[in-house]
Amino acid sequence: MTHRFAAASLSALALALAVPFSPALADNHAGHSAAAPEATADLEALVSQVKIPYEEFELANGLTVLVHEDRKAPVVNVTVWYNVGSKDEPKGQTGFAHLFEHLMFNGSENAPADYFQYLAEMGATDYNGTTWFDRTNYFQTVPKPALERALWLESDRMGYLLGAVTQGKLDNQRGVVQNEKRQGDNQPGGLVYYEVLKTLFPEGHPYRHSTIGSMADLDAASMEDVKAWFTENYGPNNATLVLAGDISAAEARPLVEKYFGAIARGPVNTPAQAEVPTLKEPVRKTFKDQVAATSVTHYWPVQGLTGEDRIALDVGASILGGLASSRLDNVLVRDEQLAVGVSAGNSAYQRIGMLEVEATAKAGVDIAVLEKRMDEVIADLIANGPTEDEVRRAVTSNLARTIRGLEQVGGFNGKAQTLAEGEVLTGDPAFYAREFETLAKLTPAEVQAALAKWMTRPAMTVILEPGERDASYEEAASVKAEGDNASERDRAAEEITVSEVRPKPPIDTIAALDFPDVERATLANGMKVTYVQRTAVPATWVAMSFNAGGAADPAGKAGLEGLTMALFDEGTKNLSAQAIAETSERLGASVSVGGGDDRSTFTLAALSANLAPSLDLLRQIMREPAFNPADLERVRSQTITGIRRAMKSPQGIAQRTLTPELFGAGTPYGTITTVASVSSITRDDLIAFKDSWIRPDNGEVFVISDKPLAEVVSALDTAFGNWTAPATPKGSKSVTASQAAEGNRIILVNRPNSPQSFIFGAQITPLDAGDPEFIAFGSANNSLGGNFLARLNMNLRETKGWSYGVRGGAQARENAVVYGISGGVQADRTGDSLAEMIRETEEFLTVKGVTAEELERNKASEIGALPGRYETSPAVLGALQGNALFGRPDNYQETLASIYRDQTAEALDAVARAAIDTDKFVWVVVGDASKVRSQLEPLGLPIEQREMEGE
Repeated sequence: MTHRFAAASLSALALALAVPFSPALADNHAGHSAAAPEATADLEALVSQVKIPYEEFELANGLTVLVHEDRKAPVVNVTVWYNVGSKDEPKGQTGFAHLFEHLMFNGSENAPADYFQYLAEMGATDYNGTTWFDRTNYFQTVPKPALERALWLESDRMGYLLGAVTQGKLDNQRGVVQNEKRQGDNQPGGLVYYEVLKTLFPEGHPYRHSTIGSMADLDAASMEDVKAWFTENYGPNNATLVLAGDISAAEARPLVEKYFGAIARGPVNTPAQAEVPTLKEPVRKTFKDQVAATSVTHYWPVQGLTGEDRIALDVGASILGGLASSRLDNVLVRDEQLAVGVSAGNSAYQRIGMLEVEATAKAGVDIAVLEKRMDEVIADLIANGPTEDEVRRAVTSNLARTIRGLEQVGGFNGKAQTLAEGEVLTGDPAFYAREFETLAKLTPAEVQAALAKWMTRPAMTVILEPGERDASYEEAASVKAEGDNASERDRAAEEITVSEVRPKPPIDTIAALDFPDVERATLANGMKVTYVQRTAVPATWVAMSFNAGGAADPAGKAGLEGLTMALFDEGTKNLSAQAIAETSERLGASVSVGGGDDRSTFTLAALSANLAPSLDLLRQIMREPAFNPADLERVRSQTITGIRRAMKSPQGIAQRTLTPELFGAGTPYGTITTVASVSSITRDDLIAFKDSWIRPDNGEVFVISDKPLAEVVSALDTAFGNWTAPATPKGSKSVTASQAAEGNRIILVNRPNSPQSFIFGAQITPLDAGDPEFIAFGSANNSLGGNFLARLNMNLRETKGWSYGVRGGAQARENAVVYGISGGVQADRTGDSLAEMIRETEEFLTVKGVTAEELERNKASEIGALPGRYETSPAVLGALQGNALFGRPDNYQETLASIYRDQTAEALDAVARAAIDTDKFVWVVVGDASKVRSQLEPLGLPIEQREMEGE
């Protein structure tokens, strides 16, 4: 887990804010104040709400156990953190920690199958394993009846792994890791980070090498090396177990003793010491890659997680370029229009941190001019310090996000991870509380002093500009001898040694989903409200959804919906864009604006204590947008940069190529946004779109809150009750979704020097996402492509080692369901990989349908996962919106268990075979045609070769 308090504030499609000077598009808002809404909750009150109580005990073998009780849902998160990461790797063994993270999913002595199989049997959600500089972790949220199974599973890989580690598994996972590296390297700018680490940290420094490590080191690793690494680092006294959810410490202790108590102690890893280095002089490096625009980034090595200046640096970076109201946003993006995006953040690790500040140039702007102005903004903040208001806003925003996130026990950022991180990296599970106490008392002078101390030191500056990559790129070598595939696993030949038999505990009962009761109301203006009360956290989520989306774009104006939506919070009649950003930060509120193909949505996440002023802010954004010409041009530039970015990335190229092929260019679902279409949009177009589509007679409201319905409706009526539709006619859409293009062919898009090929094939199916058959199709697809255990992934990743991951899945729209298969594969196996995708799909549809084992595993997984799937308010909010979009009943989620329970293999096969037709698939391959085309030709499909899209 990385502490990154100040994340990137703007992407290329995000928002540029400016003071309005054109007449606002106001409606009747009599009785509303023109002033910015004011918060009613103070910092002290917010800090008091951030609590994760826990009990701690230690087993005789040294395993530290933390238990947090949260009874809101019948689920328990099981998290294990090992005190070992890539910084602890000796020379010649870089990448070992990450490789072992992979191997520990490949089965243990008593659980010899891939661990994802056991997770599926338990109905686990929010599961994964990750490695970073300082630690390795594994986590899963399981229904409470499956808790013993989860503890058995985690304890078996902790204490009884080595008998199941085979040469075949080792070779296979080396191949998978190499494809993971290729996937990252293949992204625009994907090589820069390696150089940053080498420059900031001297030879021999623990943080100098990336977590993925050296492919040469991994290739050289023997079984003896690997087993020794495990023995030295993965004992119980070098680990922390966290249980968070529907369990008490009294319940937990005997279970933990039962499954972990007999594991022998091992060595304790003393985390590598590492000084914070200082560059002797500033360093500048320029890189070229397939990026959409030139960017400049400064990097400084700084203090780590427990450093005395770390929190002040977090806040300073947030004020500089993390908040929506940040200094760099305000000067470079809004006022002077030199940049289309800026960011600043402080990534804190156990021993060191990395502070970075970045700006991406607007088209036509000299990068030297942008860098000079960026440096002047930095210098001004250092010289004069932040204001008290800036510090308070940064802290309030952080606290509000934390409070809203306290619902989640697991996942990447849930409460279990917070406790584990504190214990493993700082020796204090309650470290988060100390952080917030410090934040609440932080002064502008402390922030200024920290910035002056660290940001005046020599920095590394990276210029990343469009162009061809340096030819010296070091490819991740394939794990293979000439002519064969050494990364391919022969599972049947693998022999496992069981040192101690540990039977798998049964799962005797099923935790039923209790989906919250849905209530309804109507606002004074006739807008329908769908409401659910949840009291786990003092927060409210409001989604105002309008029947528009990208499908509402008029002919020749592709991107109008997206551009219009992006401009709503760029300024209102009475609030400048800067005032909107500052107000939301003071309130601890978040307003997100966006949509998909079918709906356009404004979503408010608010602290319930500040609900009324937060809704007033939403009112002004929605009802009184200014659509200033200056803002339009700024956001237009950002949008065009985003389009160019998509035109360079493998996934973006594939999506932009395939969409018009399937639906037909110019159709509501088949149109792609282009530089030309966005360039043609006028302010009058924005106004017309707003009046036709964003209006009360075309929308509905969805709410999740701890406040009762009557109170919520009253607050909504105050903000929106007198909102009336304009006299102009309401917009209408006509969407047809028959497949336009012939299938059974390949479109090869030439992207030179790609270390990996991206494959994306799809067809339009006859499915309707609102029909029961859609549920059955999802279950059937879990055998073919729907998850880690599906055949496509298990073949191409876990057996052959040619990919980091392949998936197949349905993309549901209101009027169409597309089925697609996609994944990145190593370039020299592109043809073989596509052949395997086609073979697996055709066999699934004919001679190898859903097996009895797959059926039972899917039932257990889908039924068991239901309580965890709807654990949080945002998840429930999304479910309500999905039910409305697809015409599902309010109790839809509660009917799923019985539907899954009654499914048969024959019925699932029938649905899949009626929906998928490989002859209709259009395959797009994005890769280096000079290496790839000759591999594709033996497949016998027509190949149309294209160059990358131009403007």
